[in-house]
Amino acid sequence: MDAQNPMDSGHGTSMEQWSWPPRYDETYRPPSGQTHWFPRRETMPAGERDEAILARIREVMAYAWDHAPFYRRKWEEAGIHPSAIRDLADFEKVPVVRKEELRADQAAHEPFGSYLAVHPSEVKHVNGTSGTTGRPTAFGIGERDWRSVANAHARVMWGMGIREHDTVLVASPLSLYWGSWGAYIGAERLGARVFPFGAGTPGQTARTVMWMKQMGVTVFYGTPSYALHLAEVAADEGVNPADLGLRKLFFSGEPGASVPTIRGRIEEAFGAQVYDSGSMAEVSPWMHLGAANHEPGVFAWQDLVYTEVCDPVDHHRVDYGREGTPVYTTLERTSQPMIRLLSNDLTRWEAPSADRGRTYPFLPQGIYGRIDDMFTVRGENVYPSAIDDVVMAAEGYGGEHRIVISRKATMDTLAVQVEHRGVAESTLDGWARAIEDQLRRALGVGAHVVPVEYKTFDRTEFKARRVIDDRDLLRRLGSGS
Repeated sequence: MDAQNPMDSGHGTSMEQWSWPPRYDETYRPPSGQTHWFPRRETMPAGERDEAILARIREVMAYAWDHAPFYRRKWEEAGIHPSAIRDLADFEKVPVVRKEELRADQAAHEPFGSYLAVHPSEVKHVNGTSGTTGRPTAFGIGERDWRSVANAHARVMWGMGIREHDTVLVASPLSLYWGSWGAYIGAERLGARVFPFGAGTPGQTARTVMWMKQMGVTVFYGTPSYALHLAEVAADEGVNPADLGLRKLFFSGEPGASVPTIRGRIEEAFGAQVYDSGSMAEVSPWMHLGAANHEPGVFAWQDLVYTEVCDPVDHHRVDYGREGTPVYTTLERTSQPMIRLLSNDLTRWEAPSADRGRTYPFLPQGIYGRIDDMFTVRGENVYPSAIDDVVMAAEGYGGEHRIVISRKATMDTLAVQVEHRGVAESTLDGWARAIEDQLRRALGVGAHVVPVEYKTFDRTEFKARRVIDDRDLLRRLGSGS
């Protein structure tokens, strides 16, 4: 049985270091052999925790009403006051916030928007989106939030089995991207050695291999795509990835770590355990969706960020066992609180079960796609991750593929260009047909598989982008735009 945190009184709904505004003992760290960072908070009956979460939601809403004009305007228009939230069902009536609302609000109230709930002088860290698909969104982070995120990420990483004796390689861009900094400050708070190597510079991956061997890296953080690329580069450099000495790899940024085929390829390449995590940068601590068992899927750490899996149309919670889109409410953020932020991601959740070691709801496939990424071909809804799972399992898969959707006359066509490696030329047609059969069974729609040479496609050091929808181009040409 785990040792109790001395700050836990151990009765009622008491929870370790649970206060508003959040306040953590920065000197605290569990004994190395303890499974849970906060045993009471992580294993208490879910209903008791929900009572505390409801009280916290009311505190967060009252705080936002008083300090963030964005929320007051939005809720007044909806006829909702924080005092009207008597239970979690009432909370579902609070209107969702959409990302485009945040961008518009920042444009009108630069630089951080009117949902900034602290004085601008209290913002000590700036992160944000790249702005490659429109106006960038700035994240203004106060020092209190910075420390809360560090403590939250340390908890989840501890659940993954990462300890003070580990050396954690942060192998994603050290830039505006929140993911890198969250992993960095979480590992630092946990007491591990942090190695912020980054990614994105030409030729850097080969140097990453060299440095990993030299520094004795034991834990890797990045995207699943980059881990697979790293394994390829290591092999090209004459290094077996399994000999790099990794114990664990944890990921965010894209689906994959809970997709069986991708997960299996990473585990086989490195001979290490794989953990999934991640939600949205706006909702950091993004590890509030994070694995704590060596299995696919993630827990929804509800005492960090309250997660509702909701119907995409009416934004009310769906029953456990159903699919929906997550809606997030931060419970520890004071600078830019997110209250019912709509993700447009896709997941399926299961009821809390003490058998898993923590009494949080569980997402067995993690976040496996976005509503925006779904495409429809001949009446069937198709998610790229479903294609990835089939293609990457094929014997002779060369490491990359592209999904091409086009239209001939009035009929949509779906083609998958798949790199091959070690497949005899004389057997390529049969190889492609076998993958086509598997795709038809998985997707409910036919796809044409086109074998292409190994390393036809560029590798990524960040998030993979594998879908090409030529129908958009045809529509633009047809409209003359």
